[in-house]
Amino acid sequence: MSEGAGGPSRPFSIRGSRATVPTSGGAAEDETDAPRAALLPEDAVVDVQSEEALVHTTEVLEHLDRDLVGLGPVKARIREIGDLLVVDGLRRRFGIESSRPTLHMAFTGSPGTGKTTVALRMADLLHRLGYLAKGHLVSVTRDDLVGQYIGHTAPKTREVLKRAMGGVLFIDEAYYLYRQDNERDYGQETIEILLQVMENEREDLVVILAGYKDRMDEFFSSNPGMSSRIAHHIDFPDYDLDELVEIGALMLAQQRYELAPDAQQAFHDYLDRRMGQPRFANARSVRNALERARLRQAARIVAEARQDLRKADLMRIHAADILQSRVFDDDATIGETESTG
Repeated sequence: MSEGAGGPSRPFSIRGSRATVPTSGGAAEDETDAPRAALLPEDAVVDVQSEEALVHTTEVLEHLDRDLVGLGPVKARIREIGDLLVVDGLRRRFGIESSRPTLHMAFTGSPGTGKTTVALRMADLLHRLGYLAKGHLVSVTRDDLVGQYIGHTAPKTREVLKRAMGGVLFIDEAYYLYRQDNERDYGQETIEILLQVMENEREDLVVILAGYKDRMDEFFSSNPGMSSRIAHHIDFPDYDLDELVEIGALMLAQQRYELAPDAQQAFHDYLDRRMGQPRFANARSVRNALERARLRQAARIVAEARQDLRKADLMRIHAADILQSRVFDDDATIGETESTG
């Protein structure tokens, strides 16, 4: 049940975090306080690559390639959005007026497929292109937005929106905002406020809704007003085995670890087994597995009490550090929790 039942919803508005627009020199200026950059003459020519360099869009997209393994369709869609905004900026410089692109998005896919990382890069990209004043990311779930009693939800939601203004609001498992089977649920109040803000404040805020695809489809079916405000639906596929192995190598390199030759096959076999068990969470499960391998490596080094320990020994994870996982037990319970793997 909406907290606002019994009367019309009060319009919600937050001002003060206006988006910025790039000037011809690449610097961002406030739309409300700064004069517009001089329009280019009709016969002017522009260098698209130079324009991209001024706002560093290529740099952001290269970071995305380095940070995330695979996800080819996702990266292609993000590049398309970046290209649209670059061209939109060029059109403005020639005085070609058009409506501001709608940038609210839905990210669907399993846990651990890079949705939050892509949202971070998207916030950075939109800031560099002048579509967001700050370019920060505020990540929340239902508990951050919905209250537990009458009069509690609206202030919680408004406080989150205030923090997110000028950036991206990332709502994970957004379908939990709406509980159709509970008429006294206060999530509808949050949805009503979000709908107003996504429409009226879209120059100051981009909302990204995330979650499993089937549940998000049900959520949009039950909330057509929300669906109509989402311009970009991006599906994040699960990683395959080779991609997970590559993700593991990347994570280890970032932490200054490496797999010994005998550990490489062991890690491959671990992931092959773990992928078939319930509650597998893609890159998140890879990270958890490597954290436990680090614990076993440390325990092994201390137990060995060697007097000739070298730097390389502290960086190297051996097969034994992986094969001790219960995932390799023939009688291990399928779907055991991450903490026991």
